[in-house]
Amino acid sequence: MRIRLDLGYDGTDFSGWARQPGLRTVQGDIEAALDRVLRLDDPARLTVAGRTDAGVHAHAQVAHLDLPEQAWLAAPGRSDRSPGEALATRLNAVLADDVVIRSVAAAPAGFDARFSAIWRRYAYTVLPGSAVPDPLRRREELRYPGELDLAALDRAAALLVGERDFAPFCRKRPGATTIRTLEEFDWAARGERLVANVRADAFCHSMVRSLVGACLAVGSGRRDLDWLRGVAAGHERSSLVQVAPAHGLAMVEVAYPPEARLAVRARQARAIRTLPRA
Repeated sequence: MRIRLDLGYDGTDFSGWARQPGLRTVQGDIEAALDRVLRLDDPARLTVAGRTDAGVHAHAQVAHLDLPEQAWLAAPGRSDRSPGEALATRLNAVLADDVVIRSVAAAPAGFDARFSAIWRRYAYTVLPGSAVPDPLRRREELRYPGELDLAALDRAAALLVGERDFAPFCRKRPGATTIRTLEEFDWAARGERLVANVRADAFCHSMVRSLVGACLAVGSGRRDLDWLRGVAAGHERSSLVQVAPAHGLAMVEVAYPPEARLAVRARQARAIRTLPRA
């Protein structure tokens, strides 16, 4: 049976989500905890909604795991808790305090944490140079050395919204498309901080941090919108775009369709996308 896990983590001390030999990763830690708690015959293997890079945080990440039904039913042990409640509690007891399992539940038919998702939302937080930093937030926001024009940041973001080939802003993986639909991209002030809201049906590698980096170039006055239009019109990764540091970025939301549409959405998401011909 398929199990859904909702979780969060401080990405500072992780080498990203994906399991890597000899490195501490979020996936590696949770899979090891699952193996320890459930004593599975075969190692636990997680599928995630969005693989985050080293240093990137998550408030609302989603993953799934396929388990033998007997392992699920045995999770409460002698307690009267539900399997999901018991498994979440037991996992949190063995995981380090920079990752937390918020909930565990049996997934509905057709659910796939990665392919059933209809969009993901990220937030990137920047503290401009004149603002007084909070040492308690140093791991979750970028301390930008200069001043930034909020209106210019927002204009730059608006220019990039829509469906396009985001190859200039992505580290392309072999066989993977870089066509995405950027559904929302805007900036807002939260006190002294400037926060980018970025929502898309999916993201390619380093896309959000590259989009933020491009906006920062415009918001600081170093570049203009014509420069950004030229970059966005390209077909290869642009060396002109500086990738923003990882620690300012956090995954904040993942959305799924109604249960009856989960399997359909998963099939659609697996299809390789192309842009319509002009």
